[in-house]
Amino acid sequence: MVAILALLAQAEETVNENDAADLYPHAAELIVGALAFAILFYFMWKWVLPRMNTLLEERRSKIQGELEKAESTRGEADQLLADYRSQLAGAREEANRIIEEARQTADQVRMDIQASAEQEAQATVQRAQEEIRAERDRVFQELRGQVGEIAVELAARVVGQSLDESAHQQLIDEYIDQVAGGNGKR
Repeated sequence: MVAILALLAQAEETVNENDAADLYPHAAELIVGALAFAILFYFMWKWVLPRMNTLLEERRSKIQGELEKAESTRGEADQLLADYRSQLAGAREEANRIIEEARQTADQVRMDIQASAEQEAQATVQRAQEEIRAERDRVFQELRGQVGEIAVELAARVVGQSLDESAHQQLIDEYIDQVAGGNGKR
């Protein structure tokens, strides 16, 4: 520890021995420094600064070009977006028009099918009525013949004699007319 204190004391004496003249540079050092600074400044001014200005100008023009290109691309994108939106709106209108046409066509087809079905039903009903009338007329003719025969047979039994054909037919017709008209006795 004593050694350390001795070293510290010696270092303190060395610092106190420096005077103010040692703090300022000598004139020769100032001239050499000024001359080196002038050469370095001239070199920087002549070659480095123009090259740096050129590089900065190129970089500025490149950035400006990229900004202009980005702006034009953005404008094109906006235009494409507007075109896309208008096409989408047109497609929606077209889809709505097609849907409406399909709806109208479906309504028309439904009405046509209903009309056709009604016509077929009416035709079927009319054919059935005609068949019923024809069958009724046929049955009526058969009944007329059978009723006539029964009436003649009854009349022959009641009268006890045979009637001739014309009298027979006349009696049949009268009896059928009475039965058909509802005037017959039961």
